[in-house]
Amino acid sequence: MTALLDAIRSKTDSALASGDLSPLETSETVVEQNGLRFIVRWAEALARKDAAKAAAPAAAPAPAAGADAVILPGGPRDPNFNPFLNPDPALTVGPIGTQHTIVLNKFPVCLHHLVLARRDFAEQLTPLELCDFEVLAQLLCTLDGLGFYNGGAPAGASQRHKHVQWVPAEPGNASLAQLAAGLPADAQPGVVYRHPALPMAHALLKVDVGLGADQNASAAAMLAAYHQARADLGLVPGADGLLPSFNMLVGSGWLLLVPRSQEHFEGVSINALSFGGTIYVRQPEQVELIRQTGPLQALGRVGRTLS
Repeated sequence: MTALLDAIRSKTDSALASGDLSPLETSETVVEQNGLRFIVRWAEALARKDAAKAAAPAAAPAPAAGADAVILPGGPRDPNFNPFLNPDPALTVGPIGTQHTIVLNKFPVCLHHLVLARRDFAEQLTPLELCDFEVLAQLLCTLDGLGFYNGGAPAGASQRHKHVQWVPAEPGNASLAQLAAGLPADAQPGVVYRHPALPMAHALLKVDVGLGADQNASAAAMLAAYHQARADLGLVPGADGLLPSFNMLVGSGWLLLVPRSQEHFEGVSINALSFGGTIYVRQPEQVELIRQTGPLQALGRVGRTLS
């Protein structure tokens, strides 16, 4: 995996130098609540992402699965452009597993923020499969960090094309480590746990994943935990084969699933990383909003009510 890490670093350096990768610029504030520490980051890259969308012309019909993406001459991309069907070579690290490609997130929330995108089109809200967990296991078992998934627009997904994501284990980055510290030390696989501080419906399951773990066993364990968490929370596909919206995080020996009711809290987009202790905002005044409201209250408002 050293070769892959070198490739990620090399592609990041070249994309930053060429301007193809939006530079990372953040300021952060620490907010503590109920024994949990949250980092609220103002990320200017996310505001630039919104501005790029707003500047795009009226939407053209979305490309069919496997079709070439629509490029509008003489102006910005069509907002339905699919960046994962033909990923930008300047941001593409290369293949991983049998069905995925590693692409640098153009608007990263941290250095080396990766998208692991399916090579062929699949809807983001179709159930995750073993291949999705196999590519996460390759990264988590050799580089550590956090794997995550934004299931649908209400969960913070900006693309319909199926993809999971990964961020490295660095200070300030999202992690399940502090939630894990509040769970039973003798937790067993196959048992659904709740964290006493989380005010929304959720499921936490112990999984054998992390540095040094067997990749094949970890992928199978994550898939089993994902299915069990979905069953516990009643997340079943509709007639169209699509699941209700939810977030998933996996790392530090745990898998967390959170059903979602809406994307925003008072204008702040909440995605999976927020449940890992790092909340990203687009405007500096939103930092104070989270501080005054309380991060747990903000997360509770976008999740599903505890039954």
